[in-house]
Amino acid sequence: RLSQSYRKLALYYCYVFVLNCRECNTVDQQDREKQRLHGRYAEPDEWVVRLEGGPEVASLLALRSGYAHVGPVLGFKDTYLWRAKNGFRYKKRGMPYAASNLGSRAKILWADQQRSVRRTKRGYLDDLDPFSIEDFTTAAQPDRRKLSQRAFNDELWDQEWYLLDQRKTEAEAAQPRTIDLNVLPVYKLGVTGRGVRIAVLDDGLEYTHEDLRANYDPEISYDVTDRDEDPMPRYEEPEANGHGTRCAGEIAMEADNRKCGVGVAFEASIGGIKMLDGIVNDRIEAEALGYRVDLVDIYTASWGPPDDGKSLDTPGRLASEALERGIREGRDGRGSIYVWASGNGGSKNDDCGCDGYVGSIYTIAIGSASQTGNFPWYGEMCPANLATTYSGGAFQDQMIVSPATTDLKNSCTTSHTGTSASAPLAAGILALALQVNKNLTWRDVQHLVVYTSKHDPLKNNPGWFRNAAGLWFNPRFGFGLMDAHNLVLASSNWTSVSEKSICQVPAAVWAVREVSYGLPLRVQFEADGCAGAANEIHYLEHVQVETNVEYTLRGALQMHLTAPSGTRVQLLGTRQQDDSTDGFVKWKFMSVATWGEDPQGTWSLDVTDEAGPMNNTGTIRDSKLILHGTQDPPFYLSETLHDCNKVLDEGDKLNYVIEDESNLLDKSEFPKNHSVFDEIVRFLLS
Repeated sequence: RLSQSYRKLALYYCYVFVLNCRECNTVDQQDREKQRLHGRYAEPDEWVVRLEGGPEVASLLALRSGYAHVGPVLGFKDTYLWRAKNGFRYKKRGMPYAASNLGSRAKILWADQQRSVRRTKRGYLDDLDPFSIEDFTTAAQPDRRKLSQRAFNDELWDQEWYLLDQRKTEAEAAQPRTIDLNVLPVYKLGVTGRGVRIAVLDDGLEYTHEDLRANYDPEISYDVTDRDEDPMPRYEEPEANGHGTRCAGEIAMEADNRKCGVGVAFEASIGGIKMLDGIVNDRIEAEALGYRVDLVDIYTASWGPPDDGKSLDTPGRLASEALERGIREGRDGRGSIYVWASGNGGSKNDDCGCDGYVGSIYTIAIGSASQTGNFPWYGEMCPANLATTYSGGAFQDQMIVSPATTDLKNSCTTSHTGTSASAPLAAGILALALQVNKNLTWRDVQHLVVYTSKHDPLKNNPGWFRNAAGLWFNPRFGFGLMDAHNLVLASSNWTSVSEKSICQVPAAVWAVREVSYGLPLRVQFEADGCAGAANEIHYLEHVQVETNVEYTLRGALQMHLTAPSGTRVQLLGTRQQDDSTDGFVKWKFMSVATWGEDPQGTWSLDVTDEAGPMNNTGTIRDSKLILHGTQDPPFYLSETLHDCNKVLDEGDKLNYVIEDESNLLDKSEFPKNHSVFDEIVRFLLS
């Protein structure tokens, strides 16, 4: 009996030992895939370390600190990735060496432990089953009479209402538009995105897809998750990664190949940076945001912190540095263009002011409008939204026909939606502008979006107002619906904006102030625009409010900012799902609503709690106003009414020479260059 008990005990300890070994060993590829498929990601015991001395010193210091030196962090000087020798960990525990100990070692400038963060793709509605080309009746041999009336022979072209309003015949396209992004006149001028390189930051890219392979650019593609050069997505259910392929197709589906649809910039080069496949942390985001800034013109991201009405998150140390480096070094110093989906949390009363990616001054936040020109039920409001493109809306509205949207396994889909679908459309439109003027800076591009977007197609929605500079704005839509032809025309003759200045204004009263339910608090800032200094500002671009708030129920708070001109916007709305007691720590709310206004005068930040409960209480401290702008006006603000359509008169010409006219649409039907241009301008002004 005793020996039998010993045998059982030995077997038990062997079993425990095996389990422990399985947990402690470095996770191999099979274990990693298992973790992915079950939606549970092992968290690596990982540090990012910045130090002096080069890779040899980094390797030596890692060894002495008990870590394995993995290698440099892509795109960052003197910055290295270390991992604990026992690999992945499944519980958050203290590290063998605290951050303070790492930082105190010779030559180490700083060390950040990497922790996983939640990031969600912003294709909100449930996906419908994708269909293959064999399942689509228009795929095989389109009727020639019908084909002769179509601009493109692609099978889904007739469903791409957002590129050409298909409720009208193309012969009627010279009449005022109802719904589309006004791209066809641009194509007829030979502007198709050629020479512009766009990277989709997402879950991979099926670059072998028949409708993407011609435009695929391997030089700007990478798998950050697995640290290799193959961004091919994972196909295993239930978490197959088709989101990035769909977004890429919206931008760069090949035209006239009878496959899927037509990309907005159908001759642009498209790359995939795979980073939403497994654990996401600051290092992974940073490597993605900064990958090949020497080559990439536009980055587009259709993801962010969870749109759950309670999350509050912003780029980490490295990701913030990557954005700044892209702006500083990208496109030969003119600045990379970062396009961001504004979020799908509308049904949960989420507020995109709580998303630090949308609220970055370096990103172009893009919202959605439905086919009927309405604000969709999933949309989020905040004054950081710069502009809008189309997406799916109410259930009676059509969804975006995209990547091939292009979907996985060489298929097509019409079920792509949410702000995930809106941001790539914006990226494609911006590619058309960069084709005609590669000298545009990142700020030029933002000014152009402000200047050329239209509020009229969306004017039936509440929330529109005209700011003191004469620009229409709505926190649902930014400055309006993007218009490709307006943007391209203005870009070709653009005068670059003057150098930007930053002026910081502390609160007029520095004391800690109390706020509670039913007891509003007003914080005032007396701004002179840094008059008389080198950083003097008379014309605003971005406005940030940095504040520290302690409160018993963060989601009950509202914040409104009122400019000296009287322009008033809501920086933060009530979020019923947010029961956090953490408040806001050095959080920067951002607004573009006062673009073009003079900042001089008294600004007011009103903090209120009208939601309760009645015992809510807290304090606000250390608030400051950060003004971004110029001393000289952008040229369009000197024009009458600041209206793009009234500034662009019939005397303007497209200042762009088409190097290869082989891609002009219907060359036999449409005359070349100026006669086409005059026809389109008459259409624009009609």
